[in-house]
Amino acid sequence: MSASPRPSPRSRPRAIIFDAGNTLLRMNYGVIAGHLNGRGHAVSDALVHEAELRARVRLDVHLAPGASTESGAIHGYYLRYLLEHLGIADEAEIEAIASWRREYNPPVGLWDAADSEAADALERVTRAGLVTGVISNSNGSVASILEATGLARHLDFVIDSSVVGVEKPDPRIFDLGLRQAGVPADAAVYVGDLYSVDVLGARRAGLDGVLLDPRGFWGPRDCAVARSVGEAVRVILAA
Repeated sequence: MSASPRPSPRSRPRAIIFDAGNTLLRMNYGVIAGHLNGRGHAVSDALVHEAELRARVRLDVHLAPGASTESGAIHGYYLRYLLEHLGIADEAEIEAIASWRREYNPPVGLWDAADSEAADALERVTRAGLVTGVISNSNGSVASILEATGLARHLDFVIDSSVVGVEKPDPRIFDLGLRQAGVPADAAVYVGDLYSVDVLGARRAGLDGVLLDPRGFWGPRDCAVARSVGEAVRVILAA
């Protein structure tokens, strides 16, 4: 855990609710690297991973006003920033890669693998007697992805923005999660990877938020920060 404040629920935590993409689920960096190498760009999985982590931070300025994370414009910024960090700035090349991404593996897309710590982290929460859930901005596919990756069996509920008709950072979607968990806001903690969407969204609904920041790229933040989902769970349970 970084030196940022620890999560401090006003009562003992009774539920931990997670984001899905880039939290319990990981982007398939290998597929992206393979495609880019096939187009003549010498990149590794590790370089794509780092570029994606940096792209999240740059994306936040577009999300802060409440823009939809599922909009084409936001997806476009996200991919552009990732590619720029890999040294790919040619407009025609960016558009060609964007077209490939839109057509790749619908409706799941690139988030098709469980984070390496996710199952153990969820089991730890369950063993501690807490409710586990997911609130995700998604296109209707998140429940099936969690099922396919084996993570759904560790979860008490899954809320998909496309299914319920409201998305983070709107506090109403967090309220839906609290109802599913059967706990008040001050007894729940939310874990996610985007400051404006996950931390500030959860905060508006009365939950404490933990920001995942594997490499410290977010810089100082007024919230708890963890390097991984496993670390976030360990600290929440110890608080």
